[in-house]
Amino acid sequence: MFKWFKEEIQVVFERDPAARSVLETIFTCPGFQAIVMHRFNHWLWKKKLRLLARIFAHLARFLTGVEIHPGAVIGKRFFIDHGMGIVIGETSEIGDECSIYHGVTLGGTTWQKGKRHPTLRNNVVVGAGAKILGPVTLGEGARVGSNAVVVKDVPPGATVVGIPGRVVVKKEMQAHRAEMAKKIGFDAYGASQDMPDPVANALDRLLDHMHKVEQRLEQLEHPDEENRPAQEDSGQDQDTDKP
Repeated sequence: MFKWFKEEIQVVFERDPAARSVLETIFTCPGFQAIVMHRFNHWLWKKKLRLLARIFAHLARFLTGVEIHPGAVIGKRFFIDHGMGIVIGETSEIGDECSIYHGVTLGGTTWQKGKRHPTLRNNVVVGAGAKILGPVTLGEGARVGSNAVVVKDVPPGATVVGIPGRVVVKKEMQAHRAEMAKKIGFDAYGASQDMPDPVANALDRLLDHMHKVEQRLEQLEHPDEENRPAQEDSGQDQDTDKP
């Protein structure tokens, strides 16, 4: 019990630079308080003490501003920053090492019973104000940008931004794009590592177009360049055949 409590405090120190002492974390960190209360409420829920669990969860919401249904399953080392306005629904499942910020909603999209809330795999980070709705799954290491609205599954390691959420695929710049960007004097990806995909795609198309134009100019300036080596080789062969 004490080991688990100590681990929850350590998570706050690792991910919140404003944390200065253990006592300060215990008495003034609503995210820490909310998760500690939820651990107890979830234990009551599993013991079939549903009404008591709901009453204590209601009290936790009043004290911390964080609403976590006692039926939600939350893994180890879960971190809530600030906490105000967070809503985590009954059938939500959250893996280990996850972090969420204020204003986040893990909500449902149907009145039918059963699995209706999101599943977050390990190491998922959800930015402030984001809404993840329905029984969708966020793969391991996924990132959700602030104020994004996610209604579809997110693959592992991907970043989601916008309304509705769009997946920003992280990939290395192709060699010809990097060379062209260097040639014209700027780094197309220097402004941000996670640029919104419309901007990134537009820059990619621009660099691809410039690359094709340059190739075409090379062909127009040197139309016979590809045939020269063969001609030179044939000429050398003819010279060697002469007596």
